Amino acid sequence: MSIYALKGRFQDLLRPGVRGLFRLGVTANMVTLGAALASLAVAAAVYLLAPAQPGWYALLPVWMLLRMALNAVDGMLAREFGQQSKPGAYYNELSDVVADAALYLSLLSLPGVNAPLLWTMTWLAALTEYAGVLGLMVGASRRYDGPMGKSDRAFVIGALGIVLAAGWLGAGFVTGMLGAMAALCALTVFNRVRNGLREAASVPRA
Repeated sequence: MSIYALKGRFQDLLRPGVRGLFRLGVTANMVTLGAALASLAVAAAVYLLAPAQPGWYALLPVWMLLRMALNAVDGMLAREFGQQSKPGAYYNELSDVVADAALYLSLLSLPGVNAPLLWTMTWLAALTEYAGVLGLMVGASRRYDGPMGKSDRAFVIGALGIVLAAGWLGAGFVTGMLGAMAALCALTVFNRVRNGLREAASVPRA
């Protein structure tokens, strides 16, 4: 189970706005690249400013929610308005991994956080996306299996931003959550590989 399962309902809420963006001439690639650049800016702001003023960690939940919306918007523009392209597929996958890594690693600004564990979780998160894309190479679909997909990670990082901004919990709690996320990312990689192979094996050969 993953938050990704709610994507359909989320898209229904966004559809009127997506139609408006299309009428304004906004393209899927513009949304994809704009969201990636904004993610890097948010990550830099948190990393540089939050150590002195923890309130800056509140940027994480706000931006994670907006970014989830933008990720849905670019996909809807591409699929529903004929904007799918091969360059767009590269932009989408690569920018997501880079932006995610930057946002996660902004937590290196937290004094006392376990840096090697944070780097490990970030690497495993990237591996989940690679495992998902590899489904296409074996004749399966792009896999989005959980339990710690992109949307789930965004939810957890956003929640950590809230507790850090409020000063409710510190580095020990964050480190524990990073350990749990790393373990669940590893399980996600396993699930995506296993289910991708199962799907590929079930597809009739021509």
